[in-house]
Amino acid sequence: MPAVCQQGNMAFSLVIFDCDGVLVDSEILSAEVEAQELTRLGAKVSTEQAMRLFLGMTQEDMERAIETQFGLKVPDDHAATTSALLRQAYVERLQPIAGVRELLQKLPMPFCVASNSPPAKLGLGLSITNLFELVYPHVYCAKLVARGKPAPDLFLHAAGMFGVAPERAVVVEDSVAGITAAKAAGMTAIGFIGGLHHVPPSGETLRMAGADHIATTMQGVARLIGV
Repeated sequence: MPAVCQQGNMAFSLVIFDCDGVLVDSEILSAEVEAQELTRLGAKVSTEQAMRLFLGMTQEDMERAIETQFGLKVPDDHAATTSALLRQAYVERLQPIAGVRELLQKLPMPFCVASNSPPAKLGLGLSITNLFELVYPHVYCAKLVARGKPAPDLFLHAAGMFGVAPERAVVVEDSVAGITAAKAAGMTAIGFIGGLHHVPPSGETLRMAGADHIATTMQGVARLIGV
């Protein structure tokens, strides 16, 4: 039987972490690369705009948003081009979120990763930051389900893999799409705003999306989970 942590009147049997912006501080790098490449293609997009518009989206949803927002049909090799640029940025600058390794090492209940990122990006980020061995094999991406976030499918899939009822799971997320997905799945949602990409009023934005709690550090996440 999985260990249970008590937080207020809620007992959690599973912690589900998003990856980008929660485990690894990658969202600022992704936004920089996307903004630079879109600007090169003729759509003047700032890093701040890219973060605001695309945070938490799947690649497919992001490309649809680019066409809608900027009237730009990205080239067929756009994902491959930005992936190559992002890989270099990861190698040079990617860091884990402060305190996340310590939190993962002390959690008494099962935990996993559930991310909209494609498998290669997900694995690269976790490997470069030396977190992969802490979460393997419980790493799930949107390719495993019919719909990525903001649909609840991925979180429900993750909970199902552990045999945990949705109401006994807590999700740590940094995006509106992720918080929306967590609440649609019937789970407790912690909005995490400790990554470099977050600027005020992102905490309030996540609360408006349905976050039950807001944390600015991994120590804060630990307290909210009850460890």
